[in-house]
Amino acid sequence: MAAIPTLREGDTVLRPIRVRDARALERELIANRSWLRPWEATSPGANLAWDTRGSIRGLLQQARAGSGLPFVIECDGEFAGQLNVSQITYGSLASATLGYWVAERFAGRGLTPTAVALATDHLFFSRGLHRMEICIRPENGPSLRVVEKLGFRYEGLRRRYIHIDGDWRDHFCFALTVEEVPVGVLHRWRQGRVPEHAAHVPEVDRIAARRGLRLP
Repeated sequence: MAAIPTLREGDTVLRPIRVRDARALERELIANRSWLRPWEATSPGANLAWDTRGSIRGLLQQARAGSGLPFVIECDGEFAGQLNVSQITYGSLASATLGYWVAERFAGRGLTPTAVALATDHLFFSRGLHRMEICIRPENGPSLRVVEKLGFRYEGLRRRYIHIDGDWRDHFCFALTVEEVPVGVLHRWRQGRVPEHAAHVPEVDRIAARRGLRLP
């Protein structure tokens, strides 16, 4: 297993999560309960009790297996959120999936797109992956703005894709391949070179998501 790196850009730091982060993580999850609950993954039929230390240990186990990279997002030295890279696959697929959250008090400060760009660039240029994917609930406006800022390309609507907040929810899927960002995601964004409409969601998909209809 390659070590989980620490990545920095300005006041934004991505560092490996540790079991001793459990108390800070739990404090933020409780303080931001109403902010985060609509976007939190759940398990159908599972006990609703949350084991923070157990969750962190599970993430670290995935990292040891080479299938995940669990990060803490820090801002000015404060615990601000999490960014988790999962489903890392090498070989002919060479891809991964990325998920994230930040505490409400850090929203709107550019912290999340910076963290996503740092992680994506690391996976492309240090880990040799080819494709990064982010799936977002259609109702999650702040998260949709992240992929718009960074120019992740819209790929389609996934029906009842992930169990979140007690039910199976539709998601919009966005992705980037390394060929699309030869200068890196962070540099392209900072230089104002992001394609304007890459993350545009067609109206037919927006309507289908709102109505819960099945596409042909």
